[in-house]
Amino acid sequence: MGFRWFTRANALEIGGLTGFALNLDDGRVQIVAEGPRENCHRLLEWLRSDDTPGRVDGVTEIWDTPRGGYEGFAIR
Repeated sequence: MGFRWFTRANALEIGGLTGFALNLDDGRVQIVAEGPRENCHRLLEWLRSDDTPGRVDGVTEIWDTPRGGYEGFAIR
């Protein structure tokens, strides 16, 4: 099980989040999450913590208007 799987599991545990985790060609992982702001902050806190699998060198946040259209939290 890899980083995307654990990200999805954590998003589902937090609850109220939809979106996805996607491996990029350069080795980074793109995570798009929509839901209550507090829940998004909880996911960001987890991503910045020492509890993530593998190595996280940095987290970049981009806040935008939710677009919707996501069913659950997917691994892509």
